[in-house]
Amino acid sequence: MHRLDLELFADYNQFYLQDEPASGDLSEAWTDEAVERLLALAPGTVGVGTASNGNVPVTVEVLSGEPAEPLEPYDQVNECSLEITHGPLVVAGCTDYFPQAARLPVTPGVYRVRVSYCLSSVERYLVQLWQATQIEPRVVKARAA
Repeated sequence: MHRLDLELFADYNQFYLQDEPASGDLSEAWTDEAVERLLALAPGTVGVGTASNGNVPVTVEVLSGEPAEPLEPYDQVNECSLEITHGPLVVAGCTDYFPQAARLPVTPGVYRVRVSYCLSSVERYLVQLWQATQIEPRVVKARAA
């Protein structure tokens, strides 16, 4: 398992997970639906929406299989797929200086990405990745209305 504990500047209420050679362009991906679910996708890139437009704590874990962690502590949980063609995985705020952004070594392949959001108490984000088959983005646990 590889793990990063970061504090990212979530400028424009978002941060990115990206295969290093991907363009990272999410300008067309932030549709109304993506904003609502706090998750936008482009080839090789996942944009995670945040509650704050500022510094947020983010933990990123690359796992050998699906996590067994319970969903109850989180306000919302989303899953999607991310194809890593080369690596490494770059984790950055959307206006961070890309060459200095955090990186995690990953084996090329298709990864399931689970984003768990704590939004109601102390804002924080847990991002877990493991190799798995491709899926469409989905909300696993929705925020209470």
